[in-house]
Amino acid sequence: MKSNAAKKAIGVLKEWSIVLALILVWAVLSFLSPHFLQWSNISNIFLQSSHIMMCAIGMTFILIGGQMDLSIGSVEALSGTICALTLVNLGLPFIPGVILACCAGGLLVSRFKFPPFIATLSMQGIARGIALVICKGAAILVTDQTFKDFGRYRLFDFLPIPVVVALVFLVLAHIVLTYTTFGTNVYALGSNEVAAQLSGINVKRTKLCVFMISGFTAAIGGLIMSARLGSGQSTMGELDVMDTVASVVIGGTSMRGGVGKIRGTLVGVLIITTIRNGLNLMHVNSYWQQVAIGLLIIIAVLIDQLSKGELKKK
Repeated sequence: MKSNAAKKAIGVLKEWSIVLALILVWAVLSFLSPHFLQWSNISNIFLQSSHIMMCAIGMTFILIGGQMDLSIGSVEALSGTICALTLVNLGLPFIPGVILACCAGGLLVSRFKFPPFIATLSMQGIARGIALVICKGAAILVTDQTFKDFGRYRLFDFLPIPVVVALVFLVLAHIVLTYTTFGTNVYALGSNEVAAQLSGINVKRTKLCVFMISGFTAAIGGLIMSARLGSGQSTMGELDVMDTVASVVIGGTSMRGGVGKIRGTLVGVLIITTIRNGLNLMHVNSYWQQVAIGLLIIIAVLIDQLSKGELKKK
């Protein structure tokens, strides 16, 4: 009983500590920059977080399942360039472009027969290379107004469409992980793959599904970026793997698998996006921003290891 109570107490403390960290970051940045709390900047933070949020949703499934996906940034670029290509060069309307982009993203990261790290590392190069071939190193400009509205239109003049899309996917992901058999299987896979296999879970299919989810959400993230930019670019998403992993790990998802929640990912994404936004407002060099994000990942992993050690002792 004490062990269960300790686990619950640590879990609650960990969740609330993330929220308190977000509040602290906002408080500090509002003090350092008079422009931070302006509504235009707050709205910009949510808009900037939308494509990272989509990637982080898929990465949450990946890490809970005890896997790793390094290809999400390249899949973003590929999906964006495919969509731009179908709209501009092939003259297709918006919806078929979206379908083609999502299929490409989902399929590229799911067909593996060797360790996920190596598989997704190779897919990272393949997807980025195909994107470069498609756009020949230059941006594919899109004039389709529907496509642009997808990335720029604001409901009621303040709520960006990409934010609405991300919120819908957050709710769906929460439902899947919390209330479905598949969600239970993902947690079981990440906790102990052998035990999951022995309990009758189709491990191969579950792995395939989490990688398909990661590819699909990364593809949507690429569409959001392309719509915001009004073009498909092979350089999109180059830094998104670091930001995505940082967001998910800071949000409480364990790199060891079997632990994590979507609401934690939401807070983690907001923390990372807020820090980047604040550093930009203070004109901090982008190179130092990468150092800061890398340090945050190390700190988050250390905290995860310490909490796991305390649970074992108790």
